Amino acid sequence: MSETITLLRDKAAVRWTALVFLAFAMFCSYIFMDILSPIKDLMQSTRGWDSTAFGTMQGSETFLNVFIFFLIFAGIILDKMGVRFTAILSGVVMLVGASINWYAVTEAFSATSLATWFDNHLNYIPIFDELGISPFYKGMPASAKFASVGFMIFGCGVEMAGITVSRGIVKWFKGREMAMAMGSEMALARLGVATCMIFSPVFAKLGGHVDVSRSVAFGVVLLMIALIMFVAYFFMDKKLDVQTGEAEEKDDPFRLRDLKGILSSWGFWLVALLCVLYYSAIFPFQKYAVNMLQCNLTLTKVPEGSFLASTQVTLIQYAVMLIVAATAFASNFSKGTKKIALLCASVICLILFCYIGYIRQSAETIFAVFPLLAVGITPILGKYVDTKGKAASMLMIGSILLIACHLTFAFILPLFKGSDGGVIVAYITILVLGASFSLVPASLWPSVPKLVDSKVIGSAYALIFWIQNIGLWLFPLLIGKILDASNPEVVQQLKDGIITPEVAATSYNYTNPLIMLACLGVAALILGFILKSVDKKKGLGLELPNIKA
Repeated sequence: MSETITLLRDKAAVRWTALVFLAFAMFCSYIFMDILSPIKDLMQSTRGWDSTAFGTMQGSETFLNVFIFFLIFAGIILDKMGVRFTAILSGVVMLVGASINWYAVTEAFSATSLATWFDNHLNYIPIFDELGISPFYKGMPASAKFASVGFMIFGCGVEMAGITVSRGIVKWFKGREMAMAMGSEMALARLGVATCMIFSPVFAKLGGHVDVSRSVAFGVVLLMIALIMFVAYFFMDKKLDVQTGEAEEKDDPFRLRDLKGILSSWGFWLVALLCVLYYSAIFPFQKYAVNMLQCNLTLTKVPEGSFLASTQVTLIQYAVMLIVAATAFASNFSKGTKKIALLCASVICLILFCYIGYIRQSAETIFAVFPLLAVGITPILGKYVDTKGKAASMLMIGSILLIACHLTFAFILPLFKGSDGGVIVAYITILVLGASFSLVPASLWPSVPKLVDSKVIGSAYALIFWIQNIGLWLFPLLIGKILDASNPEVVQQLKDGIITPEVAATSYNYTNPLIMLACLGVAALILGFILKSVDKKKGLGLELPNIKA
């Protein structure tokens, strides 16, 4: 009788350690993804990026993934070469793209011949311009063009990392607490959003001299750490394969005809479309959220040199944020009195975090609360999906919350401009939006293995990410264009020199872009109803628990 071998993934501590490596790498990449979002106003005042330039540059992150089909190739690479190789490759690609992005926004770049070249070139790209999908345009600042090139490369790496991490979690957690693992990974990764919102403006304004390149440099350093995390995961994953006798690089080689099984699945297409609609209403919004708050709230700037404007307060607020996240997350693994104590500590620290953001009168510190509720409830939702199911229903609830939040930002928040009530409305809405966002990783991503064959999971995730990237390319660009088109007086006054770039950056009316994002939520809700109906008819198992009794 053969002896049963206990695999690494059978040990809870080991598989969760592997998850920490993957999640921390994504935490670092999320910081860089939105590193310029809280300093949109500074990009306009110091680098001459108007909303169209900012939106075009932000949308460029997904350009190569969408139009050169890099994400599809990334899925093929993942299926052929395995998680380990693809993780390292994605880390290197992210770092290269980020380094280019950093150089593009330095003051030194503007005086180079390379800047002159970008000023005089890439103003017209045949076919792409005719189709209206060019990542550049005539009059776009040279720094924005070159930053777009770097962001495109970074985007290839970060999306490759995304599908690799998803595949890695499936490998280590399939048949176990997979939804909770995916929810926990995304919860930690989204702390990167808060970290970015808090520290990016600090680095940009460090020492009283504004230099936006310092913020980007901070992100580059973190991507170096992300690469180290992937290297650490490499050795853990390799040891697991030695135990199982698997050889990722040779077993089940990718064949193009394998995609037929994916593309012929109604469930796959509905999940993919839900993903693009839902994420398009969140990620592009994040890039403009701080500026939206600056335009819709009356914030009194804290005097320079005061304690509230100091780095010490920033560190205190970040420490409080980490306590909120840690206690909320730990409560998911506790019971009884300990669980109640952790939740109480989390709530008290959350209130303190919000209060510090309020007295600092800073839009970026207000929006930093976005992922905190998600950190606490995403693992709860993941555990619920693992044990009870109802993934499709959760997606519908998330869509309803999404619609309500964007409409609140569009119509209710502006009514409170000039009063303290606006900050309270902003905090509540941002927290609810973060909660709605947590429903997706806890319910959508763990559903994919139920829809496709295990040997093409990498390709399935790649296809979903590719479809998602279409929205992530399009909507930052659309928001920027709609902002300029909806605020012609601001654009004209800036052009005529009547107002300064600093004033223009905080004078936009965001109603129309927010209505557009709410419409995405309505479309997602409709698809949610259809998905639930298809699941019931075809027995896809989306409403069933992941952990089998």
